[in-house]
Amino acid sequence: MPRFSKHSGQPRLDPVEPPYDLETTAALEALGPPIALFRIFARRPERARGIHGWGQYYLSRRSALDLRHRELVIDRTTVRCGAEYEWGIHTAVFTAKAGLDAGQVRSIVGGGPDDTCWSDPSDRAVLRAVDALCDSNDLTDDQWNELTREIGDEAAVDLLLLCGWYHAISFVARALRLPPEPDTPAFTDYSP
Repeated sequence: MPRFSKHSGQPRLDPVEPPYDLETTAALEALGPPIALFRIFARRPERARGIHGWGQYYLSRRSALDLRHRELVIDRTTVRCGAEYEWGIHTAVFTAKAGLDAGQVRSIVGGGPDDTCWSDPSDRAVLRAVDALCDSNDLTDDQWNELTREIGDEAAVDLLLLCGWYHAISFVARALRLPPEPDTPAFTDYSP
């Protein structure tokens, strides 16, 4: 598992701050709580609207991935990319909703899909797929077959797209040096 050092500098861009104009207010209301990442996106309301459109499917019940598998993809991808900012938000907000326990969160941070905490074959298949995509940008035939057997073809396609999207989100969070949001965990809180 790659380890990334924390950045010690200031954020590279300032998020928009209140008072917001009407267009920015509408963009932020569509995105959700005004966390720093969303306020960066809202520096250009057109960008924020585009991102909101994407998220309306992938972060909803309409996705072929269920909540648990969606969060496994997001959490493992952001860990593999060293994006503690985004991982911390998802861990704080969705861990309980996704039915992940502390041992599973520790495994996402510093373990692997063969850890004993993963008893469900579909969880292991999802984690293996994310690791393979992060390592090689591809899935072998065996990995693809395991993934589709466990979660189905449509959920597998959604996994590919979601993993790629959270690489992009991770790049933004890391490259812009976004500091953690209040009350979100750090990788070290779950290190083995």
